[in-house]
Amino acid sequence: MPMKTLLTALLLSAATIAAAAPVDPYGYKLPPSMQTKKKKAAAKPKKPVVPAIDYTGEYVNFGDWKEVRAFLDDVAARDGFNRAELDTLINQVRYVDAAIQLVKPAPPGKPKNWQAYSKLMIDPTRVDGGVRFWNDNAEALARAESLYGVPAEILVGIIGIETVYGRNTGRFRVLDALTSLAFSYPEAPQQRERMAFFKGELEATLLFARQTGIDPLSLKGSFAGAVGMPQFMPSSLMKYAVDFDGSGQIDLLNSPVDAIGSVAAFLVAHGWDRERGGPLVYAANVSANRTWENMLNQGLLPKYSVQELNAAGVTTATPLPTQQTYGLVDLQNGAEATEYWLANTNFYAITQYNRSYFYAMSVVELGRAIKLSRGANPPSGVASGM
Repeated sequence: MPMKTLLTALLLSAATIAAAAPVDPYGYKLPPSMQTKKKKAAAKPKKPVVPAIDYTGEYVNFGDWKEVRAFLDDVAARDGFNRAELDTLINQVRYVDAAIQLVKPAPPGKPKNWQAYSKLMIDPTRVDGGVRFWNDNAEALARAESLYGVPAEILVGIIGIETVYGRNTGRFRVLDALTSLAFSYPEAPQQRERMAFFKGELEATLLFARQTGIDPLSLKGSFAGAVGMPQFMPSSLMKYAVDFDGSGQIDLLNSPVDAIGSVAAFLVAHGWDRERGGPLVYAANVSANRTWENMLNQGLLPKYSVQELNAAGVTTATPLPTQQTYGLVDLQNGAEATEYWLANTNFYAITQYNRSYFYAMSVVELGRAIKLSRGANPPSGVASGM
């Protein structure tokens, strides 16, 4: 970063940094919600507003459903569960229509809008909360960065986007949500695949409960069955969650340290490369002849060399590391011009957490906004460094 820009960033207060910070060489910029609003005096976090959703569910005798009985037969045989105990459990599970409604796709015809999305995701509440979360867990974040190679701002960004640092971890009973989705998923092009996915998560929930000795009906999470500060699905909890605070147990709901280590472990397991230093994305310019168009939507892996991208009419203001490959990311803005970015391996590792370019980009930009705000307002007794 140029010395002039760096010194400016260090001298600005949190109130002016959002309004005055220049676009850096990689094309990052703070979203409109952070550019125009002045910083208010620090306030205690507000209690989350409980949405008007019936979380209690409706009694349905899932044990009478043929598909459910077949599933329980398989689980009992495969995992050594007592079949009668599974029957007793399933008779306490309720059907949750709210979960069914929430997984339905948005109505067709409404264009995607990255600027509107980022305004919701990267707001003063998440930035201020992210600064506090970082300050409170600085040691764990530094340790995770050293061990896994994932920068602190990415870890804080993910936990901020997912649950606002643990404020909104979900109120659905996980067994209710997963059973409803596994056996009553709404009509959709991939309905069969989605039902199979939720059956797998339901089985993972039963295994996790047995392994940890908890009542499976006590687990609460999102409408899709995700659990804790980082919103891990039960299978991810089984595979990637770590006891990062050394307490002897994994607690993603109450231990921010476990959440930090577990998010880092997940990203590394899904392709994060600690050797890929520097930015995850670079603002791109595309040629008018659109010879680059077939490079869009090519999966969640970077495929193209710098030479291939340049030949297709894709360039950047900042020279790209030539030893890396990149993917071309389009962020649509409704009726406004689409933004184009080149993303490397580590950006795509974030899309394995949530298969959305909007999601991954919001993690990057929220993390950067928090880092800037924290740098301008270091914790008490800590001087800003260069």
